[in-house]
Amino acid sequence: MPNSPVLNHHISSQFNEDLQDVNTKFMTMGGLVEQQVANAIHALLDTDANLAVDVQFKDNVVNQLEREIDEALTLILARRHPAAIDLRMVIAMSKANTDLERIGDEAAKIARIAQSLCEDGESPRGYMETRHIGNQVRVMIHDALDAFARLDAEQALRVMMADADIDREYQSATRTLMTYMIEDPRHIARVINVMWVLRSLERIGDHARNISEQVIYMVKGLDVRHTSFEEVEKHIQK
Repeated sequence: MPNSPVLNHHISSQFNEDLQDVNTKFMTMGGLVEQQVANAIHALLDTDANLAVDVQFKDNVVNQLEREIDEALTLILARRHPAAIDLRMVIAMSKANTDLERIGDEAAKIARIAQSLCEDGESPRGYMETRHIGNQVRVMIHDALDAFARLDAEQALRVMMADADIDREYQSATRTLMTYMIEDPRHIARVINVMWVLRSLERIGDHARNISEQVIYMVKGLDVRHTSFEEVEKHIQK
């Protein structure tokens, strides 16, 4: 990951080192979480029970990284008393750290469902929607982390807009599966599991959006939660 310009301007070299260390750990966690989501989706679509178990096991690693990042950020606040953009970075990273951990939780949920569905040995209805939405949220996670690493507010806005597309497609897929269950009740249990997967994917998109909102907070000092895309774009272009 290229060094962010915000991490290279302090009088204190130790402050630089502290920020760089926690930032590196944060991006490492981000990469792991991104892979967890990809593997959980693959485990479901490829009926790979071993991969599903591996995703659940590695959720412990994600949880440990979350704790380590929280501790490091607390120490920076206590020892360095950061101000201005440095304080915003610490706050934003703390909030984004929580979102990354929750993405990991959703990946583990998908993996548990995948493990259960693997026992059926048959792909139930809804896998096409799962593949499509799954690919979209994987791109969202990647782009949100990239925007965080490069402090790119414009890319962060694009991720926020992509989340609106995910929400619409999730609602459409849910309606389709509800109709299918009404028409053919024999597969209700399996289709409900797929609907839970889609719900987890939709939540992952929400967390990617949250991370992107923190990027804009870091760069612009603005809280853009519950703000229209038009207003966010206006602030970014100032």
